[in-house]
Amino acid sequence: MHLLSRERPRRRELASSDELTWRRLPFDRLSAGSWPSRRGEARRLRACSVQVIAIWALVFVCSVFPALAANRTIRTRPARLVNGAPVLFQVKAPAKLESLTGTWLGHQLTFSYNPSTKTWFTLAGVSFETTPGKYALELTGQRDATKTPWTFKQTLTVSRAKYPQIKVELTVEKKFTEPNPEQQQQIAEGVKIKEDYLNRVTPAREWDGKFTAPAEAPISDVFGSQRIFNGKAQRPHFGLDFRVPAGTPVAAMNQGTVLLARFLYFEGNCVVIDHGQGLLTLYFHLSEFKVKEGDSVKRGQEIGLSGGTGRATGPHLHVAVRWQGAYLDPARLMQLPLP
Repeated sequence: MHLLSRERPRRRELASSDELTWRRLPFDRLSAGSWPSRRGEARRLRACSVQVIAIWALVFVCSVFPALAANRTIRTRPARLVNGAPVLFQVKAPAKLESLTGTWLGHQLTFSYNPSTKTWFTLAGVSFETTPGKYALELTGQRDATKTPWTFKQTLTVSRAKYPQIKVELTVEKKFTEPNPEQQQQIAEGVKIKEDYLNRVTPAREWDGKFTAPAEAPISDVFGSQRIFNGKAQRPHFGLDFRVPAGTPVAAMNQGTVLLARFLYFEGNCVVIDHGQGLLTLYFHLSEFKVKEGDSVKRGQEIGLSGGTGRATGPHLHVAVRWQGAYLDPARLMQLPLP
């Protein structure tokens, strides 16, 4: 049987001088001149303290700031914003708000609250003429009267959309390209009517849920294409054309109030529905009205019959979407998942 050795085990040598900052060597293991100076050890301790503080600060930032960001998230649909397209803004505020408003590209926004998702939302857009770049979305949330309003600003990027470069050669009656004085007067009257009605912004939101197609038919012309009438280039096509024969029922794309139901020189028999907060849908070249101005309509409700009135080369349905004076792509609006 072996006896346990009474000799104390030898201490291991230091792996590196860094350990001096965490423990002291026994006096008997230090040779002359090897004891670290108090000043050097203090510097090392301060350096370690700074590192520890920095690590804790990083942990704090990584844990707290994502939580703050999550409490004031701004989400856009679609995620990539382009000129000529609608956009759904969804905001999760950091605190309970009574109301939420904002500004975007010089337009005023009014948000609605969705209690099921606890988010604020509004439908807006980017005009066809908007130059690609970075633009600010500014928000102001009203809490109760005793608290300071909540404000937030986020920069969003607008890219250039790729619309079809299709030159559509069309022939129409000469009165639409070279109108006489009487016809010019009719055109001027139509311009005045559109200026009075199409730029109105009613405060209440009437639309609810997804926008649907006004007719089940193929598309004959898309938003943004270049049009040429009688050899003369016109502005881009700010609508969506459905290839339908005359007399096809035309349905409201969403609920709202009939703003216009009358004949205009270029548009022919047209219906304009106000969906609230500056969002309008327009239906041109109708052969017959099924609603009158001031009527409330539901999504899918028949508002007229298609035709070829106004400046049209034949029977079809032209549909346009207008938001606070800017024309937007109807096809993109119908693709948006809306609350």
